[in-house]
Amino acid sequence: MILNDAARSVLEGPHVAHVVTLNDDGSPQVSVVWVGLRGGDIVFAHLGRGRKIENLLRDSRVVLSVESGTKEGPALDGYLVVHGTAVVTEGGAPALLSDLAQVYISPGAVFPPMDDPPAGHVVTITPTRVGGVGPW
Repeated sequence: MILNDAARSVLEGPHVAHVVTLNDDGSPQVSVVWVGLRGGDIVFAHLGRGRKIENLLRDSRVVLSVESGTKEGPALDGYLVVHGTAVVTEGGAPALLSDLAQVYISPGAVFPPMDDPPAGHVVTITPTRVGGVGPW
C-alpha cells in the first residue's frame, strides 16, 4: 500500500486538497476539493463537468497536495503530495459530497444544499508516488 497510516490520516481529515490537472495546452490547472479515501484510493466529487473533469477525461495524470496541519521541525508546516492516475465516473457526486460534508462541515451537515442535485462525477485517484514534508 503506497499510503501509510500518517498519509491516510491527513486524507481522511478536514484538510482541503489542491488538485492539479493538465489543460490541453499542457499548462497546469488547480482546483480545491474535498477528498476522502476508498480503500487505497483517493476520491473527490464534482457536481458539474468543469475544467478539472474535462482535463482528467483527456489526461488521467493528476497531482494533489494537502496541508497536514502539523509542524515538521521548528519551521516547516507538514504537507502531503500525491501523484497518481485518475478515473472519472459519471454519477455519484451528491452521495460522496454528503459523506465528505460530515468531515469538512460538521456531523449532520446537509450537502449539496439543493433539492435534486445533478449526478455529477466521482474522481478516483490511484496513488503512484507520495512525497511532501512529513512521515509519508
